Parts: sequence; C-alpha cells; structure tokens
Amino acid sequence: MKNIIEKSLENSISYLEYRLLVSNLLLENKATGPEQSEALTNYSFLNDKRMKRLDKTIKIVEETIQEFQKITEPQTWLVITEGWCGDAAQNLPVISKIADINSKINLKIVLRDENLELMDLFLTNGGRSIPKLIALDTENNILFTWGPRPTVATNMVIDYKTKNGSLDAQFKQDLQVWYNKDKGKSIQKDFTDLVKNTILNTI
Repeated sequence: MKNIIEKSLENSISYLEYRLLVSNLLLENKATGPEQSEALTNYSFLNDKRMKRLDKTIKIVEETIQEFQKITEPQTWLVITEGWCGDAAQNLPVISKIADINSKINLKIVLRDENLELMDLFLTNGGRSIPKLIALDTENNILFTWGPRPTVATNMVIDYKTKNGSLDAQFKQDLQVWYNKDKGKSIQKDFTDLVKNTILNTI
C-alpha cells in the first residue's frame, strides 16, 4: 500500500495547479481523464464556475480554525478527484481553505483515472467514488480518510437509494441545492471531528 501511495504522491499537484489544469483543459473543450464526452465537458464547465465561486465565498468557522491550529505534526492530505465530479467541485474548495489554516498541512491532488491502483485501495461500498481524501503522517501512515461526501449528504444518498433504488437527475439537482445552502459547514464538522479523534488516538 505504501508504495502505491508514495508513487501517487510523486504524481500529485497542488490545489492551484489542479484548478489551472481544469480551466486550461476547458479552453480546449476537454475534461480531465482519458474518457472524453460532451456531458463530461459540460459538467466540468459547471464545476469550474462552482469552484471559482466557492474559492471566493466559503467561510471557515471559528471552531474549525481553532481545532486545526492544534495540529503540531506535519501531515499530507492526498485527494483523489476528477474535474467533472460534482461532489468534488463542492468540497475541494472547502478542503483547500481548511488546509490553509495550518502550514503543517500539505494538500496534494491526483486524478482518479491516472491513479486507479490508489483509488482501488480506498473504494466506497465497492465503488470508485470521488473525491476521496487520505490524510498521511510524515511516514505516509494513514491518519484518517474522508469522502466522497459530507456525512449529512451521505445519509441523504443512502435514504434516497433505499426508497428509490438509485440516484436520478432530480436527486442530483437537490443535492447541489443542499450544498449551496450548507455553505461548507457540514464538511467542516466532519473534518473537525476527524482531527479531534486523530489527536485523541495519538495521546
């Protein structure tokens, strides 16, 4: 596992580099990843706009700031994603702002379809769901993982699948509305809880 993680880290880029990659590909009407289609490109255009807006508007609450200022040991957050992913577009800008709280946190990003060995180590219910974050210590041991959605949204997905069998276009639209209303608060709570538990486990 460590070899795969270390190989992926060598291929990783910063959040800013990722944002530029998505935007530059769109200038060529392309999405990230080997598969290209009009639908994926359209999703990517929409997501690029979402991320630009969220980069400017997301506010990190005081509790999150205080908790992440307690981190004293360096850690790397390796995120698996793709530019066409709607959940990634809503969550990555928040993750980036949380990482910016403490210089001990190094946020790195890899594309899923270029790193399938890594992705297959961190499946969600057997699927290659993204975004997926793996938090690592200085020796690349796993501190915690997160993804592909905040806990509240995950429960919404489970409830909808239980009642309807699968996620349809209406649910996906409703989920984006929920993200817009939530304004990154749920993911901040998830990460605050994860960090609290990580600190407790190391005491």
